[in-house]
Amino acid sequence: MASRDDLQRFHSNRQDEIDAAIQYRAMAEAELDDGISRVYRELADVEDRHATFWEKQLEANGVDPGPRTPSWRARTLTWLARRFGARVILATVASREDAGRDDYARQSESKHTRMAAQERSHARVLKVMLRRTEGASGSTLARVEGRHRNVGANALRAAVLGANDGLCSNLALVMGVAGATASAHAILIAGLAGLLAGAFSMALGEWISVTSSRELAERELQVERDELEATPEEEREELQLIYEAKGIPSEEAKQLSTSLLADPATALDVLAREELGIDPDELGGSPWTAALTSFVLFAIGATFPVLPFVVSSGTGALVASIVVSGGALFLVGAAITLFTGRPVWRSGGRQLVLGLAAAGLTFGVGSLLGVVIE
Repeated sequence: MASRDDLQRFHSNRQDEIDAAIQYRAMAEAELDDGISRVYRELADVEDRHATFWEKQLEANGVDPGPRTPSWRARTLTWLARRFGARVILATVASREDAGRDDYARQSESKHTRMAAQERSHARVLKVMLRRTEGASGSTLARVEGRHRNVGANALRAAVLGANDGLCSNLALVMGVAGATASAHAILIAGLAGLLAGAFSMALGEWISVTSSRELAERELQVERDELEATPEEEREELQLIYEAKGIPSEEAKQLSTSLLADPATALDVLAREELGIDPDELGGSPWTAALTSFVLFAIGATFPVLPFVVSSGTGALVASIVVSGGALFLVGAAITLFTGRPVWRSGGRQLVLGLAAAGLTFGVGSLLGVVIE
């Protein structure tokens, strides 16, 4: 006999599935694209079967589940979908699916079913829906297989932001120490220490981030590998749904998914790329490369405020540090316009003002501390 908490969980699971099914059907009715509408209907059918599963769990414990009644939230979303179109609620539904994608994996009742895998599949399909452009045609294979990612732009963005972190943080540190003491030696030591500490911290953080991402990707690949071996036809159907969500006609999506999964050597690679968005060859890149790159970029930015104190001292070095750092701040702001499209003078000026404001604030704090300590 299930406990009271278990029965409440069964009721909650059933209600979630009822709500999801009615939302998907409303989205299907409002969707103008027949292929996408079919995807929503198939998702609704799966949610109905899940609701039936939890109803059987309740009945096995002597509880009458009662009629299927959607919650007020589901009724509201359903009304919005029918009134304004499926895409109006797509992000909300996708977010809820993503948040609960692993819930069934932790519940013993559904452990030996396909329910956990199907919920993960729904989350992935909806992510594809979110990326889909309205009115997109899926008549060509290139729309499916083209995975052109703006790698160059991402790398440049990371370089600009990494250097900006080093520049801003070390300028503030140098100005804070300069406010507290006139010793060029102390300022230089503090600046170099800030450069190294910040660079190592950034490198370690990047290493941990990339390593964690790789471990997560490896885990998802293993789950996909197990599912492919256990239920290849269901994996093919999932891939077909994803292709249909991208705008591929149903028959074409079926043929494509069948042909791609026919070769076991490439099946996992295809599923990883199309369902998970993972490149099995890369898995997010090398953590060591990411760490070294982060270290170098931060150090480059952090060098500007310190450099004048290497060759000079006193007020001249302080003024030179502000001027050199100010120029670098403006250039960083200007570089950011490559991604934002904003005027150079505006982004550069904003970066200059904010950076110097932070430096001025830390200089003032340093001056007060210097007086208090003395």
